[in-house]
Amino acid sequence: MRRVVLCGGILALCCGCAAPGGGDEGRVPGAPTGVTAEAGSATSVHVMWNALPAVSGYEVYRGTSKVADVPGSRRMLDVTRLTPSTAYVFTVRARDAGGRLGPHSREARATTPAAAAADRSAPTRPGSATGRAAGSRAVRLSWTAATDDRGVVSYDVLQGGTKIHSVGGNQTATVVTGLRPGTRYSFTVRARDAAGNLSPAGATVRLSTAPGGEGDERHGGEDTAPTDFRATTRRAGGGYSIDLSWVPPRVDGTVTEYQIQLDGQPATSLVWGGTPPRGRASHSFYVGREAGAGHRVRLRARLPDGTWGAFSAERTVTSGSSGSSGSSGSSGSSVAR
Repeated sequence: MRRVVLCGGILALCCGCAAPGGGDEGRVPGAPTGVTAEAGSATSVHVMWNALPAVSGYEVYRGTSKVADVPGSRRMLDVTRLTPSTAYVFTVRARDAGGRLGPHSREARATTPAAAAADRSAPTRPGSATGRAAGSRAVRLSWTAATDDRGVVSYDVLQGGTKIHSVGGNQTATVVTGLRPGTRYSFTVRARDAAGNLSPAGATVRLSTAPGGEGDERHGGEDTAPTDFRATTRRAGGGYSIDLSWVPPRVDGTVTEYQIQLDGQPATSLVWGGTPPRGRASHSFYVGREAGAGHRVRLRARLPDGTWGAFSAERTVTSGSSGSSGSSGSSGSSVAR
């Protein structure tokens, strides 16, 4: 299988490369991907990243200064005691069991809002909280926006009373991943303003993840599959290429890597070295010189928790044919095996 890295518009092919963070013996950990930073208040920023397998911990940096060590089981940190109305840059490094540090992640930037003078008024309680399981390792949560006399800056998502995530004040939904199959969880949401005032917790949402069946133990079910997957062929460079496009799965975190499967076998690993597309994504790859050759193609995403999600619908294409297979082939997502 080959691996494709897209970084700043430059395309690099790495044949036989290991996936990032593979934890191979003798290699330092890879750089964490999907690093995001979101202001939680005028004096705090919530930093998150995608999990890497086989690491013992992470180091979080503000600029060139290390601000915290985080256990390998976590992928988030609230950086506090910051200055209002200030721009910050954060990176994350992974550390293996031998103490070896990998490279810094790509930079994530956040600007703290202005401090609200003498603001002691907390936001209202978020309302109408609902949720549903999204397979065996994820849940979807949504709530009605809270209000504040000076504006809601962020929402804290709590699991059993412990903060596990934070989203911007303009969001009223999120997906929580990295859960255990067949387990019951309780979630609540609290609103936070620029002064750090916290609202009362919203109504508790109690959800159970689906049981982990064969092939479903390492991802969150069909809701983690790319959607609206389309495939066409075209003649290029004396041969034929397949053009793919899809909508990334909506998950808690950033999807930076996909695996493309051709005719039932892994063909290409696609990694965005920069910021992945926010909307529809696309990719093309060469499949040979034979006209009239039929191919089956599908893809899946590596989720922010480091596991693989479900495969997209499978599409069938024929080299030299101009027809799109955006609505043909398998009609539903198939769980990755």
